[in-house]
Parts: sequence; C-alpha cells; structure tokens
Amino acid sequence: MALLLLVATNVAVLVVLSLVFRLLGIDSLLAQNGVDLDLNALLIYSAIIGFSGSLISLFMSKFTAKQSLGVHTIEQPANEVERWLVDTVSHLAHQAGIGVPEVGIFEGPPNAFATGWNKDDALVAVSTGLLQTMNRDEVEAVLGHEISHVANGDMVTLTLIQGVINTFVIFLSRVIGHIVDRVVLRNERGHGIGFFLASLVAQVVLGILASMIVMWFSRWREYRADAGSARLTGRHKMIAALRRLQAVTQRAGGEDTVALPDEMAAFGIAGGKVAELFASHPPLEDRIRALEQMTDTP
Repeated sequence: MALLLLVATNVAVLVVLSLVFRLLGIDSLLAQNGVDLDLNALLIYSAIIGFSGSLISLFMSKFTAKQSLGVHTIEQPANEVERWLVDTVSHLAHQAGIGVPEVGIFEGPPNAFATGWNKDDALVAVSTGLLQTMNRDEVEAVLGHEISHVANGDMVTLTLIQGVINTFVIFLSRVIGHIVDRVVLRNERGHGIGFFLASLVAQVVLGILASMIVMWFSRWREYRADAGSARLTGRHKMIAALRRLQAVTQRAGGEDTVALPDEMAAFGIAGGKVAELFASHPPLEDRIRALEQMTDTP
C-alpha cells in the first residue's frame, strides 16, 4: 500500500513538474543552436525532475497515507486493543533498533502498511479488518513485517531507485520527442508541439515499463521483510499470518487477491505472466514456502 501511494505521488509530481518546466520554457534551453539536444543539460534537467519527484513523494508519504486512508493515529490509547498495538509496535521497534513509529488504525479489509522518510520517523498502521480477522500472534507477525520494512530502510532505497529510473525515463522521453519533432514532423526551429506531445506520451509509456523494476524490488523486499518478522516474532507466527490472509482471499473469491482496490493491495496480488511483472508482492504460497525453508528462526 505504502509503495503504491509513493509511486502514485511520484508520478503526479513528475507530471506537474514537467508541465511547469514546459510552461516556463525551460525545455527550450535543452536545444543547442535551436537544432540539436544538449545531452549534458538534458541529463541534469532529467535528474532534477526525476529526483524531485521521488524525494517529494517520500517526504509526503506519511501525510499522503494518513489523508488518503483516513488513518487514526493513536496519541493516547482509548482501549485495550490500542494499548496492545502501541506496546507491541514499541517492543518490536526496540528489538529492531529503530525509533518507535507512530501507530495508526484505518477502516477497511485486512491490510497493513509502514511508511516514512527515515527509520526514526515512520508510521505503522493496520486496518480494522486485520484486527478482526487475525489473532494477536498473527497481528504481531504482520507488525513485525512492517517494522522490518522500516528497519531495512525500504522506503529510502525505493526512493533512490525511483529517482534513477525517473531520470532515465525523462531523459529518453525527451530524446524520443526530439526525434519525432525533427525526423517525423521535420520541425527545424526550436521545439514544436510535436516534441511536447511525443515526450509526454513516451514518458508515460516508459514510466509504465520502468515500473517493472520498482515492482521487482518490491517483491524482493517482501521476502526480506517476512524473514525479518520471523526473526522478531517467530517464523510460525508469520506463516500463520500469511495462511490466514490466504484463507481470507480464497473466501473473497480470489486465488491470491484480497478484496481491496488495486492500489491498496498490501500483501499479494496475482494474475497472468504480464501481471506478475507488475505485482508489488509475490504470491502468498511462495512467501510461505520461503519461510518454511528457513531454519535459523523459531
């Protein structure tokens, strides 16, 4: 969930920055003598926009998550469940060697996420559906999974990867726009509307293709967070949590899909071979199998 909110914010920021730079005429500075692209200037331009998009989305991640999902952060526990959540997150955070994150609850089917710009300023939130569906051992394992994401610095690493990918997407999209403008439309002076439209379309298409790299990293980090939870809470608890989620998804009519909006899938999604390339999480059965093969945890 946090990953997809981050990516969505990143894309929105990229589009806005690209439009602003275009309206300000900064795109025109990329042409040498009005004819050829200045590739050095283009690379700097691409890096500025690319890393701005990913960094802004990272720093906005907690705010975006809270606002979009209606997360209620627990300032003072109002009941025993909230007290248990706060205490459990605090205990796991100390075990993992990070600052204690904010703890939140939001309405919805079984789900959870962690986000934040650094290990000592994170947010961990669980849904009401998760608390109603899983027992405390299973919820503890899910919290351990999210704490592991924070301890591993996954959001920061993802931001750096996204920044590099953004840079090359913007760079290549402008090169494609230049070629279309000059070769196809035969515009010989400055950059015309063909450059702008072709660049925008290429940026969207390349961005979609490049997201496969981000999703590959996301799938890899899920295995690592599962292993982290196994070390923090016990392997059997994490396996039980995944099996519980598996049962919930099967009852919902999906083989490996929680009945949630696509952008909110927290644990696993599945589909055809192409869909697998864009899946943010590995199949639940693969994650369970990986945990079962671990021998160094309880």
